[in-house]
Amino acid sequence: MLLILRAIIVTLYCLLVSFFGSLYCLFSPRNPRHVATFGHLFGRLSTVLGIKVELRKPASADNNGKCIYIANHQNNYDMVTVSNAVQPRTVTVGKKSLVWIPFFGPLYWLTGNLLIDRNNRAKAHGTIAQVVDAFNKQDISIWMFPEGTRSRGRGLLPFKTGAFHAAIAAGVPIVPICVSSTDKVKLNRWNNGHVIVEMLEPVDASHYSKEQVRELAAHCRELMKVKIDQLDAEVAKLDAGKK
Repeated sequence: MLLILRAIIVTLYCLLVSFFGSLYCLFSPRNPRHVATFGHLFGRLSTVLGIKVELRKPASADNNGKCIYIANHQNNYDMVTVSNAVQPRTVTVGKKSLVWIPFFGPLYWLTGNLLIDRNNRAKAHGTIAQVVDAFNKQDISIWMFPEGTRSRGRGLLPFKTGAFHAAIAAGVPIVPICVSSTDKVKLNRWNNGHVIVEMLEPVDASHYSKEQVRELAAHCRELMKVKIDQLDAEVAKLDAGKK
C-alpha cells in the first residue's frame, strides 16, 4: 500500500513540476539558472520516499567559479538525492533521447541542459568540444556522470574520460560529488534511512596534460571511492543507532 501511495505522489509531483516548470521556463528558455531550481524541487521528494538527505559542502563551494562537477551515478533515486547538490548556473550533459520523455523531456531541454548523441560515436566525440564551447560562451558549470551509466549496486564503475578531457581543454577544475549508497532504498519501507551527499574540494586539472587524462580520471575516481566508502560506513552507524 505504501509503495502504491508513494508511486502516485511521486508521479503526480513530477508531472506537475514538469508541466508548470516548462511553462515557467518559456519566459526565459535555456536559462542555466533553472537547472538548480528544478533540481532542488525534485530533491524535495526525498522526504516522500523516507530518505533523510544530508548535504555537505566546503565553505568555499560558492566560489568554485566555472568547473566540471562529477558525481557517482547509482539509480533513479539520484533525482531526489544528488540533485540537492546542483549549484546555481550548473547544467548537465544528457543524451538526446531524454527530450522525448513525456513532460520531463521538454523541461530538461528548456532549463538549458546540454544534449549529446551517445548512439553516434563520431558525434559523441564532439561532446568535449561542445562542453568547451559552452564554457567559452556562457558563465556556467557543467555536471557530468563519468561512469556513463547507472551502477545499480555494483559500486563505483570505471570512469570514462570525457569529463576529464573537457576539464583539461577548458582549463577548469573538477569538483567531485560523492553520494552514499542508495541501492537498499525500498519504496514499500517507511524509513529508508540516511543518505549523505558530500562535495569535495576542487581538483586542479591544469596540472595535467591531455596525455595524462587517464591519470586525472584515476585520481578523481580514487578520491571518490575512498569518500563513498567512508560515507557508507557513517550511514551504517547512523541507521544502526536509529533501530
